[in-house]
Amino acid sequence: MIEPAIRIRDLCKTYRSKGSEPKRALDGVSFDVPRGQIFGLLGPNGAGKSTLINILAGLVVKSGGTAEIWGFDIEEHPRNAKRSIGIVPQEILFDPFFTPREALEIQAGLYGVRKSERITDALLAAVHLTDKANAYARTLSGGMKRRLLVAKAMVHSPPILVLDEPTAGVDIELRQQLWDYVRGLNKQGVTVVLTTHYLEEAEQLCDRIAIINHGKLIANEPTRALVAKAQDKAVVVEVDRDIDGIPDATVFEKIDVTGPRTIEITYRKDKVNAGQVLDALQSRGFGIVDVSTRDPDLEDVFLSLTREAAA
Repeated sequence: MIEPAIRIRDLCKTYRSKGSEPKRALDGVSFDVPRGQIFGLLGPNGAGKSTLINILAGLVVKSGGTAEIWGFDIEEHPRNAKRSIGIVPQEILFDPFFTPREALEIQAGLYGVRKSERITDALLAAVHLTDKANAYARTLSGGMKRRLLVAKAMVHSPPILVLDEPTAGVDIELRQQLWDYVRGLNKQGVTVVLTTHYLEEAEQLCDRIAIINHGKLIANEPTRALVAKAQDKAVVVEVDRDIDGIPDATVFEKIDVTGPRTIEITYRKDKVNAGQVLDALQSRGFGIVDVSTRDPDLEDVFLSLTREAAA
Protein backbone atom coordinates (compact mmCIF):
# COMPACT_ATOMS: atom_id res chain seq x y z
CA MET A 1 0.00 0.00 0.00
CA ILE A 2 1.08 3.56 -0.74
CA GLU A 3 1.65 5.55 2.42
CA PRO A 4 -0.82 8.41 2.90
CA ALA A 5 0.35 12.00 2.53
CA ILE A 6 -0.76 12.67 6.12
CA ARG A 7 -1.57 10.06 8.76
CA ILE A 8 -3.28 11.17 11.97
CA ARG A 9 -4.06 8.77 14.81
CA ASP A 10 -5.90 9.55 18.06
CA LEU A 11 -4.79 13.18 17.91
CA CYS A 12 -5.73 15.16 21.02
CA LYS A 13 -5.21 18.71 22.16
CA THR A 14 -6.34 20.13 25.48
CA TYR A 15 -5.86 23.80 26.35
CA ARG A 16 -5.47 24.55 30.04
CA SER A 17 -5.54 27.93 31.76
CA LYS A 18 -5.73 28.97 35.42
CA GLY A 19 -9.19 29.54 36.77
CA SER A 20 -11.06 27.83 33.95
CA GLU A 21 -11.99 24.34 32.85
CA PRO A 22 -9.64 22.61 30.38
CA LYS A 23 -10.83 22.94 26.79
CA ARG A 24 -10.64 19.83 24.58
CA ALA A 25 -9.97 21.21 21.09
CA LEU A 26 -9.22 17.81 19.51
CA ASP A 27 -10.58 14.57 20.94
CA GLY A 28 -9.06 11.40 19.49
CA VAL A 29 -9.11 12.41 15.81
CA SER A 30 -7.90 9.78 13.31
CA PHE A 31 -7.82 9.92 9.51
CA ASP A 32 -5.54 9.62 6.48
CA VAL A 33 -5.09 12.11 3.66
CA PRO A 34 -4.44 10.01 0.50
CA ARG A 35 -1.57 11.09 -1.73
CA GLY A 36 -2.44 13.07 -4.83
CA GLN A 37 -5.92 14.13 -3.74
CA ILE A 38 -7.60 17.42 -2.90
CA PHE A 39 -8.83 16.72 0.62
CA GLY A 40 -11.41 18.89 2.35
CA LEU A 41 -11.31 19.44 6.12
CA LEU A 42 -14.58 21.04 7.15
CA GLY A 43 -16.30 22.01 10.37
CA PRO A 44 -18.07 24.88 12.13
CA ASN A 45 -16.10 27.70 13.76
CA GLY A 46 -14.29 26.39 16.82
CA ALA A 47 -14.52 22.75 15.67
CA GLY A 48 -10.74 22.18 15.90
CA LYS A 49 -9.63 22.56 12.27
CA SER A 50 -7.12 25.35 12.87
CA THR A 51 -5.74 23.57 15.93
CA LEU A 52 -5.11 20.48 13.82
CA ILE A 53 -3.41 22.50 11.08
CA ASN A 54 -1.27 24.36 13.63
CA ILE A 55 -0.13 21.02 15.07
CA LEU A 56 0.95 19.91 11.60
CA ALA A 57 2.73 23.26 11.13
CA GLY A 58 4.62 22.84 14.40
CA LEU A 59 2.97 25.90 15.97
CA VAL A 60 0.93 23.96 18.55
CA VAL A 61 2.12 21.01 20.64
CA LYS A 62 -0.31 18.11 20.65
CA SER A 63 -1.51 16.58 23.94
CA GLY A 64 -1.65 13.02 22.61
CA GLY A 65 -1.75 10.79 19.56
CA THR A 66 0.48 10.82 16.50
CA ALA A 67 0.75 12.73 13.24
CA GLU A 68 2.92 11.84 10.25
CA ILE A 69 3.61 14.07 7.23
CA TRP A 70 4.88 12.25 4.11
CA GLY A 71 5.90 9.36 6.37
CA PHE A 72 7.75 11.54 8.91
CA ASP A 73 6.50 11.68 12.50
CA ILE A 74 6.18 15.34 13.51
CA GLU A 75 7.93 14.68 16.85
CA GLU A 76 10.59 12.18 15.79
CA HIS A 77 11.49 13.87 12.49
CA PRO A 78 10.23 17.46 12.78
CA ARG A 79 12.66 18.88 10.23
CA ASN A 80 11.70 16.43 7.47
CA ALA A 81 8.02 16.74 8.34
CA LYS A 82 8.13 20.54 7.99
CA ARG A 83 10.00 20.34 4.68
CA SER A 84 7.24 18.08 3.34
CA ILE A 85 4.41 20.56 3.88
CA GLY A 86 3.56 24.12 2.90
CA ILE A 87 0.87 25.90 4.88
CA VAL A 88 -1.15 28.93 3.80
CA PRO A 89 -2.50 30.44 7.04
CA GLN A 90 -5.93 31.94 7.48
CA GLU A 91 -4.51 35.26 8.71
CA ILE A 92 -2.73 37.58 6.29
CA LEU A 93 0.66 38.22 7.92
CA PHE A 94 3.39 40.19 6.14
CA ASP A 95 6.36 42.39 6.75
CA PRO A 96 5.07 45.50 4.93
CA PHE A 97 8.58 46.65 3.93
CA PHE A 98 9.52 43.56 1.90
CA THR A 99 8.59 43.18 -1.75
CA PRO A 100 6.98 39.92 -2.95
CA ARG A 101 10.29 38.86 -4.53
CA GLU A 102 12.19 39.56 -1.29
CA ALA A 103 9.54 37.74 0.77
CA LEU A 104 9.86 34.62 -1.37
CA GLU A 105 13.67 34.75 -1.38
CA ILE A 106 13.77 35.05 2.42
CA GLN A 107 11.27 32.21 2.84
CA ALA A 108 13.32 30.00 0.52
CA GLY A 109 16.43 30.82 2.54
CA LEU A 110 14.67 29.79 5.76
CA TYR A 111 14.02 26.38 4.21
CA GLY A 112 17.63 26.06 3.10
CA VAL A 113 16.84 26.20 -0.62
CA ARG A 114 20.02 27.04 -2.55
CA LYS A 115 19.91 30.19 -4.68
CA SER A 116 20.46 28.16 -7.84
CA GLU A 117 17.43 26.00 -6.99
CA ARG A 118 15.00 28.78 -6.10
CA ILE A 119 11.85 29.23 -8.20
CA THR A 120 10.90 32.75 -7.14
CA ASP A 121 10.11 34.13 -10.61
CA ALA A 122 8.13 31.02 -11.57
CA LEU A 123 6.05 31.30 -8.41
CA LEU A 124 5.39 35.02 -8.94
CA ALA A 125 4.21 34.26 -12.47
CA ALA A 126 2.04 31.35 -11.31
CA VAL A 127 0.16 33.53 -8.81
CA HIS A 128 -0.08 36.49 -11.24
CA LEU A 129 2.23 38.78 -9.27
CA THR A 130 5.09 39.32 -11.73
CA ASP A 131 4.14 42.97 -12.23
CA LYS A 132 4.13 43.47 -8.44
CA ALA A 133 7.39 41.62 -7.79
CA ASN A 134 9.23 44.75 -6.62
CA ALA A 135 6.35 46.62 -4.97
CA TYR A 136 6.14 46.85 -1.18
CA ALA A 137 3.82 44.18 0.25
CA ARG A 138 1.82 46.88 2.04
CA THR A 139 0.66 48.21 -1.34
CA LEU A 140 -0.87 44.88 -2.42
CA SER A 141 -4.61 44.25 -2.35
CA GLY A 142 -6.08 41.58 -0.07
CA GLY A 143 -6.39 39.12 -2.95
CA MET A 144 -2.79 39.69 -4.00
CA LYS A 145 -1.58 39.12 -0.46
CA ARG A 146 -3.44 35.81 -0.30
CA ARG A 147 -1.85 34.69 -3.55
CA LEU A 148 1.56 35.70 -2.22
CA LEU A 149 0.92 33.53 0.85
CA VAL A 150 0.31 30.57 -1.47
CA ALA A 151 3.60 31.28 -3.28
CA LYS A 152 5.45 31.51 0.07
CA ALA A 153 4.09 28.08 1.04
CA MET A 154 5.50 26.59 -2.19
CA VAL A 155 9.08 28.00 -2.14
CA HIS A 156 10.54 24.66 -1.04
CA SER A 157 8.37 22.63 -3.49
CA PRO A 158 6.63 20.56 -0.77
CA PRO A 159 4.57 17.53 -1.80
CA ILE A 160 1.69 18.71 0.44
CA LEU A 161 -0.03 22.11 0.43
CA VAL A 162 -2.47 23.07 3.21
CA LEU A 163 -4.84 25.96 2.53
CA ASP A 164 -6.64 27.34 5.60
CA GLU A 165 -9.64 29.42 4.42
CA PRO A 166 -7.64 30.71 1.41
CA THR A 167 -10.53 32.50 -0.35
CA ALA A 168 -12.02 34.37 2.62
CA GLY A 169 -12.67 37.93 1.45
CA VAL A 170 -11.38 37.25 -2.08
CA ASP A 171 -13.49 38.29 -5.06
CA ILE A 172 -14.82 35.73 -7.57
CA GLU A 173 -12.20 36.36 -10.27
CA LEU A 174 -9.24 36.04 -7.90
CA ARG A 175 -10.81 32.97 -6.29
CA GLN A 176 -11.04 31.35 -9.72
CA GLN A 177 -7.37 32.19 -10.45
CA LEU A 178 -6.34 30.66 -7.13
CA TRP A 179 -8.26 27.45 -7.76
CA ASP A 180 -6.89 27.17 -11.28
CA TYR A 181 -3.38 27.34 -9.80
CA VAL A 182 -4.21 24.82 -7.05
CA ARG A 183 -5.75 22.40 -9.55
CA GLY A 184 -2.59 22.75 -11.65
CA LEU A 185 -0.42 21.88 -8.64
CA ASN A 186 -2.63 18.91 -7.88
CA LYS A 187 -2.29 17.63 -11.46
CA GLN A 188 1.48 17.81 -10.97
CA GLY A 189 1.12 15.48 -7.96
CA VAL A 190 0.84 17.92 -5.04
CA THR A 191 -1.56 16.74 -2.34
CA VAL A 192 -3.86 19.59 -1.26
CA VAL A 193 -5.64 19.92 2.08
CA LEU A 194 -8.34 22.59 2.11
CA THR A 195 -10.43 24.15 4.84
CA THR A 196 -13.21 26.46 3.69
CA HIS A 197 -16.61 27.79 4.73
CA TYR A 198 -17.69 27.83 1.09
CA LEU A 199 -19.26 24.38 0.97
CA GLU A 200 -20.11 24.64 -2.72
CA GLU A 201 -16.41 25.25 -3.34
CA ALA A 202 -15.45 22.17 -1.33
CA GLU A 203 -18.01 20.03 -3.17
CA GLN A 204 -16.61 21.06 -6.56
CA LEU A 205 -12.91 20.79 -5.67
CA CYS A 206 -12.44 17.98 -3.16
CA ASP A 207 -12.00 14.28 -3.89
CA ARG A 208 -12.62 13.42 -0.25
CA ILE A 209 -13.98 15.31 2.75
CA ALA A 210 -13.58 14.94 6.51
CA ILE A 211 -15.83 16.86 8.90
CA ILE A 212 -14.81 17.79 12.45
CA ASN A 213 -17.25 19.03 15.08
CA HIS A 214 -16.50 19.78 18.75
CA GLY A 215 -13.03 18.27 18.31
CA LYS A 216 -14.32 14.92 17.01
CA LEU A 217 -14.26 13.43 13.52
CA ILE A 218 -17.87 12.88 12.43
CA ALA A 219 -17.39 12.04 8.73
CA ASN A 220 -14.60 11.01 6.35
CA GLU A 221 -15.71 9.83 2.91
CA PRO A 222 -15.33 10.47 -0.81
CA THR A 223 -17.24 13.63 -1.67
CA ARG A 224 -19.80 11.89 -3.90
CA ALA A 225 -20.55 9.26 -1.26
CA LEU A 226 -20.91 11.94 1.41
CA VAL A 227 -23.35 14.00 -0.66
CA ALA A 228 -25.34 10.84 -1.44
CA LYS A 229 -25.95 10.43 2.30
CA ALA A 230 -28.27 13.44 2.36
CA GLN A 231 -31.81 12.24 2.97
CA ASP A 232 -33.53 15.60 2.60
CA LYS A 233 -34.82 16.46 -0.85
CA ALA A 234 -36.91 19.42 -1.97
CA VAL A 235 -39.65 20.04 -4.51
CA VAL A 236 -40.64 23.53 -5.60
CA VAL A 237 -44.33 23.59 -6.51
CA GLU A 238 -46.34 26.27 -8.28
CA VAL A 239 -50.03 25.97 -7.38
CA ASP A 240 -53.19 27.25 -9.07
CA ARG A 241 -54.24 29.82 -6.46
CA ASP A 242 -52.80 32.24 -3.94
CA ILE A 243 -51.56 30.63 -0.74
CA ASP A 244 -53.40 32.09 2.24
CA GLY A 245 -52.03 29.68 4.84
CA ILE A 246 -49.17 27.20 5.11
CA PRO A 247 -50.46 23.67 4.38
CA ASP A 248 -49.34 20.88 6.70
CA ALA A 249 -48.90 17.13 6.28
CA THR A 250 -46.91 14.40 8.02
CA VAL A 251 -44.91 13.77 4.82
CA PHE A 252 -43.66 17.37 4.83
CA GLU A 253 -40.35 17.69 6.69
CA LYS A 254 -40.28 21.45 6.12
CA ILE A 255 -42.32 23.89 4.05
CA ASP A 256 -41.54 27.42 2.88
CA VAL A 257 -43.80 29.78 0.95
CA THR A 258 -41.43 31.37 -1.57
CA GLY A 259 -43.98 33.34 -3.62
CA PRO A 260 -47.74 34.11 -3.78
CA ARG A 261 -48.30 30.74 -5.48
CA THR A 262 -45.00 28.95 -4.92
CA ILE A 263 -44.09 26.50 -2.15
CA GLU A 264 -40.81 24.69 -1.44
CA ILE A 265 -41.41 21.42 0.40
CA THR A 266 -38.57 19.42 1.95
CA TYR A 267 -39.12 15.71 2.57
CA ARG A 268 -37.10 12.68 3.65
CA LYS A 269 -36.39 10.61 0.57
CA ASP A 270 -35.77 7.53 2.75
CA LYS A 271 -39.37 7.72 4.04
CA VAL A 272 -41.54 9.10 1.22
CA ASN A 273 -41.30 9.95 -2.47
CA ALA A 274 -42.17 13.07 -4.44
CA GLY A 275 -45.48 11.57 -5.60
CA GLN A 276 -46.69 11.18 -2.01
CA VAL A 277 -45.68 14.77 -1.25
CA LEU A 278 -47.64 16.09 -4.26
CA ASP A 279 -50.66 13.91 -3.40
CA ALA A 280 -50.68 15.37 0.13
CA LEU A 281 -50.60 18.89 -1.31
CA GLN A 282 -53.45 18.16 -3.74
CA SER A 283 -55.56 16.62 -0.97
CA ARG A 284 -55.43 20.02 0.74
CA GLY A 285 -57.15 21.66 -2.20
CA PHE A 286 -54.21 22.85 -4.29
CA GLY A 287 -53.99 22.25 -8.02
CA ILE A 288 -50.42 21.76 -9.28
CA VAL A 289 -49.30 23.96 -12.17
CA ASP A 290 -45.54 23.24 -12.22
CA VAL A 291 -42.99 21.17 -10.27
CA SER A 292 -39.20 21.30 -10.07
CA THR A 293 -36.83 19.43 -7.75
CA ARG A 294 -33.72 20.45 -5.84
CA ASP A 295 -31.22 17.69 -5.13
CA PRO A 296 -29.33 17.67 -1.81
CA ASP A 297 -25.83 19.11 -1.73
CA LEU A 298 -22.87 19.15 0.64
CA GLU A 299 -24.43 21.95 2.68
CA ASP A 300 -27.43 19.73 3.47
CA VAL A 301 -25.13 16.91 4.61
CA PHE A 302 -22.91 19.26 6.61
CA LEU A 303 -25.86 20.80 8.49
CA SER A 304 -27.45 17.40 9.13
CA LEU A 305 -24.24 15.84 10.49
CA THR A 306 -23.25 18.78 12.68
CA ARG A 307 -26.77 19.02 14.12
CA GLU A 308 -26.75 15.31 14.94
CA ALA A 309 -23.34 15.63 16.59
CA ALA A 310 -24.53 18.56 18.69
CA ALA A 311 -27.69 16.75 19.83
